[in-house]
Amino acid sequence: MSAPQGIQDDDRDPAAGSTQHSPLRGDRVLVTGASGFIGRHLCARLVAAGAEVFAVSRGGRPSDAAVAPASQWRRADLTDREAVLATMLWAQPHRVVHLASMVKGARDRELVAAMLRANLESTVHLLDAAAELQCGRFVQVGSLEEPDRGESPGSPYAASKAAASLYAELYARLYALPVARARVFMVYGPGPQDRAKLIPYVIDELLAGRRPKVSSGGRPIDWVFVEDVVDGLCRMLVEPAAVGERLDLGSGRLVTIREVVDRLVGMVTPRLEPEFGALRDRPGEVIRQADVARTAALIGWRPRVDLDEGLRRTVEGLRPIDPATDHPATDHPASDHPASDTAQS
Repeated sequence: MSAPQGIQDDDRDPAAGSTQHSPLRGDRVLVTGASGFIGRHLCARLVAAGAEVFAVSRGGRPSDAAVAPASQWRRADLTDREAVLATMLWAQPHRVVHLASMVKGARDRELVAAMLRANLESTVHLLDAAAELQCGRFVQVGSLEEPDRGESPGSPYAASKAAASLYAELYARLYALPVARARVFMVYGPGPQDRAKLIPYVIDELLAGRRPKVSSGGRPIDWVFVEDVVDGLCRMLVEPAAVGERLDLGSGRLVTIREVVDRLVGMVTPRLEPEFGALRDRPGEVIRQADVARTAALIGWRPRVDLDEGLRRTVEGLRPIDPATDHPATDHPASDHPASDTAQS
């Protein structure tokens, strides 16, 4: 059977390999949330593929060198409709990846209005501007927290992301905007990120010789390596079969928090015992497994990095660099990051 349109028979992602043969070469791609964890990895991959990347974030271009240097940066408040239109006119993008989001798993009522504005209004402004400019592809990036049809959202964040996904579907069906929706599962990996998230927090604590404080660890989660997510987003930018679909980007396997923490302990400092139960479990946490088979059938994507390999890469990537050797240091400075049982993109 031949490979789906736009996919190499060797199953490489569209942004891999020589820029001469990349379907993204020469395309103008707007990436929101470009200074975030996934955004930095995606911008670097797109630049390597020969795309002209227009990177947008609320804070503008980060000062560190971990950002793809060829990206053009713009500071913009996406809740401001006029700022969104000006940004789209600046970039004139062929394709858009909307990663920007306010991510908080708390259930506080005070978050409802903030989530609506940050995650829904901003998405509608971008969708409308993309439809006006007749963009060739709009990839809306969602979350595993989004409920399936018939389910109720478990948090203001989940409700805002579900509503944004519905509006993306609306623009695809009524206004002929080529929208593809990615439901991204629990992303982890090396690189600049919120060090209070579970995996980087545990690694930091272990490298510092401290016992990480976590919950009971009983929640099963579908963990996916950041580079696999980037592969999936690049495919969704070019594959015709992605249009009109919501596709899961995950591993397709559930592994508990306790097992992940235990694996990290074995990799870093086997002598330390984590403090399981030091934090209360949060009620109503979503347990959801990615439908990888459906994503593979439609666009040919499957994750390649297994959990052990991904955790090893993450540990090495988060070790501090010894300036004397330019290699990861054996010791780690003390850290006061609080523990967290969730890690969002």
